[in-house]
Amino acid sequence: MRASLLQIAVNEDESVQARRRRVASSVRDQGGAADLVVLPELWTTGAFAFERFGAEAEPLEGPTYEAMAKAASDAGVWLHAGSVPERAPDGQLYNTSLVFSPSGGLAASYRKIHRFGFDKGEAVLMGAGREPVTVRLPETVLGVATCYDLRFPELFRSLVGGGAEILVVPAGWPERRRSHWTLLARARAVENQAFVLACGTAGTHSGVPQAGHSIVVDPWGEVLAEAGADEEILTVEFDPAQVARTREQFPALKDRVLGLETPRR
Repeated sequence: MRASLLQIAVNEDESVQARRRRVASSVRDQGGAADLVVLPELWTTGAFAFERFGAEAEPLEGPTYEAMAKAASDAGVWLHAGSVPERAPDGQLYNTSLVFSPSGGLAASYRKIHRFGFDKGEAVLMGAGREPVTVRLPETVLGVATCYDLRFPELFRSLVGGGAEILVVPAGWPERRRSHWTLLARARAVENQAFVLACGTAGTHSGVPQAGHSIVVDPWGEVLAEAGADEEILTVEFDPAQVARTREQFPALKDRVLGLETPRR
C-alpha cells in the first residue's frame, strides 16, 4: 500500500479559495502514485486561526467537500481530506474530518472529540464529537483521530477495538511542541501495534509557527518516513499485513486488563 501525506503550508497571504484549488490539484497529482492520500487538520483556515472559524465554516457538504470528493474521484484514491470547520444545521461548529472513497463518495466523517484550547479557542468555539470512527478499506481498516486527540491513548484503544490497523492523524501541531508530536506518534504506534500516519501543516497560523514533520510509523515504532518543516509530499510504501504479523509475534494486546471490564455504576 502506498500513502502520500500532503504537508500543506497554510499562510495568511493565500485565500481559502486559492488554497482549496491548489490542494485539489495536488491530490489529483497523486493518482497512480498513491492508494491513500492524507491532508492536515483545518488546512482551509489554519488550526490556530480561531477568529476565522465562524466566517469560514461550511456545511458538511460544502465547497471543500465538493472539491475533495471530485479530486479523490479524479485521482482514484482513498482520500482523508483532513478537517474543516463544519457548521451543523443547528449552527454549532465542529472540527470535522472527511474521508472519501476512490469513487468520490463520502466513506466517513469524524467530529474531533478532544478540543484544544484550555477553555478558549477551539475548546469553546466548537462542539465535541462523541463517536470514534473507523473506515474499512479493501486492504485494511483506518482509525480516524485529529491533532490533540493524539494525547489521549484511550481513543486509540477504542479505534483498535473497532478493528483499526492504520491510525490516521491530521494535525495543525505547533513547532514549539514538535518533540511531543514525534514522541506521541511513535507511542500510539507501539502501544496499539498499528501504523500511524500523522500529517501536519507547514507555515504559520495567526502567528503560530507550525511543526510540519509529518511522520509515518510502523507497528514496532520505527519511523518509516518523516518530512521536514516546509511544505512537501511525503510518500511511503508499506504492507498493512505487518500489523497482523506484529500482533501475532508479540501478542501484547491480548494481555490487556484495564478498559475491558464493565465499568461500575
